[in-house]
Amino acid sequence: MRYYIIAGEASGDLHGGNLVRELHRQDEAADVRCWGGDKMQAAGATLVKHYRDLAFMGFVEVIKHLRTIFRNIDFCKKDILAYKPDVLVLVDYPGFNMRIAQWAKQQGIKVVYYISPQVWAWKENRVKKIKRDVDKMLVILPFEVDFYKKWQYDATYVGHPLVEVVRAEKESVPVKKLSDKPVIALLPGSRKQEINIKLPVMLTMVQHFPEYQFVVAGAPSQPDILYQELIGNAQVMLVRNETYNLLKQSSAALVTSGTATLETALFGVPQVVCYKGNPISYWLATKLIKVKYISLVNLIMDKPVVTELIQHELNEQRLKQELEALLQETDTKKQLLQDYDTLWHKLGDSPASQRAATEIIALASD
Repeated sequence: MRYYIIAGEASGDLHGGNLVRELHRQDEAADVRCWGGDKMQAAGATLVKHYRDLAFMGFVEVIKHLRTIFRNIDFCKKDILAYKPDVLVLVDYPGFNMRIAQWAKQQGIKVVYYISPQVWAWKENRVKKIKRDVDKMLVILPFEVDFYKKWQYDATYVGHPLVEVVRAEKESVPVKKLSDKPVIALLPGSRKQEINIKLPVMLTMVQHFPEYQFVVAGAPSQPDILYQELIGNAQVMLVRNETYNLLKQSSAALVTSGTATLETALFGVPQVVCYKGNPISYWLATKLIKVKYISLVNLIMDKPVVTELIQHELNEQRLKQELEALLQETDTKKQLLQDYDTLWHKLGDSPASQRAATEIIALASD
């Protein structure tokens, strides 16, 4: 069968690559054409457009590249029609993929969405479009099934694809030791603005814990000079493309909210979640976003498993207090690690890619 997959970001390429591999395993006659990246191509898909040419972040950036974005959408539609897939698989990336879904449905093409847009956090009305345009929604967070049920729409939970990625890393990749001292990981995010705001607060911990080696996980999109100017003369290491190797040997981590909080938890590393943004942007976010927590760990577990230091709470005194608690063998730390174990099982013990491929093949064959 013929599968057309669209992923527009690095994470989509990672999970898309595992999905492509699984489609080939379950369907020997699988022919896969994709928008994605190197991982999807390496897994056996024919790459039409790389996500590097698709990622425009921020309002101004999007406005500036509107002509390119609409050209990409038109080209994508023509390419899908020429390929004539048995099923179209959309991986997250809602700004682009929701438009393609609406068009594809009108063409009579079967549409699967793998990794739901975060409609449960904001723009909840988008569910109406999903109900209209998507034949099957495959979700990766347990609570998303109940969210969609509230809208009289059946979503299928397949587990979280990060579980299989982290499991493979733990089982097959040896640790490259970074320091003779115990390590504390600093994951300050990937965007320049958030790094400039959060990393200086994280770095205040270096003087309080001299017996530890602090290591910053650098974002691929940011230059070394950005980190070097913030680190200054402090005895802090900077690593690139080694976040998983860093987490595997960390005693604790200070983490910016996002997928990194979930990755840190799956590696079993005690963490403090750090969030600080522009006061006006944060105020607007509180009005628009309808979630109790900012970290995926707490959202999935529906309770405060990891401490979230937000806005004014993210300061040197509070951060020192929370980090001290994580580095000691206390009942709080023991409970945290038990919750991590529960989280792992809650996200699905069997590979999400395998379940997703099975569902996609079933729809394509129907």
